[in-house]
Amino acid sequence: MLVGGSPEKLLGTSHVHLPDGQVVNLSNSFKTLHQGLYYAEFTPTQEGTHVFHVVAFSQGTISHGSAATVVLKQDIGGIAKQIIELNSGLKDTSSELDNLKSEIEGFGSSLNSASQNIDNSVTSISSSVDTMKEATVQLNSLLFPIVASIAIIVALQIVILARRR
Repeated sequence: MLVGGSPEKLLGTSHVHLPDGQVVNLSNSFKTLHQGLYYAEFTPTQEGTHVFHVVAFSQGTISHGSAATVVLKQDIGGIAKQIIELNSGLKDTSSELDNLKSEIEGFGSSLNSASQNIDNSVTSISSSVDTMKEATVQLNSLLFPIVASIAIIVALQIVILARRR
């Protein structure tokens, strides 16, 4: 809020959340740059993420603003080294992704050939089943007269035995 007044009154509940969970009040840290524009100097003592929560209160109106910053114990050179390491890791990952992409492209043709082989196998099995059906019909046509002849012989034997008694 661009309002004038004492920073202690306007920004009295502003605070910083430290990485270890502590909360540091900033109400006495604010300085006036000009009317309605304030700043606070804060020197972090811990490494990690600091969340600044600035609360402005004036005449019953509250305005909130939050910002987060990460504090590292490294200098720019250390950060540059980490960026270089990350860049090389990204290059390795990119090459691995290219390898995976080429393997996946071959996989598609393998799936097509497997599908065709399955289609051929199904056709072959289907023709084998048809052949077995025909063989079963032929076997039944051969066995039926033999079974019928045996049944007639047994019936005649029963008739002969019944007449003798």
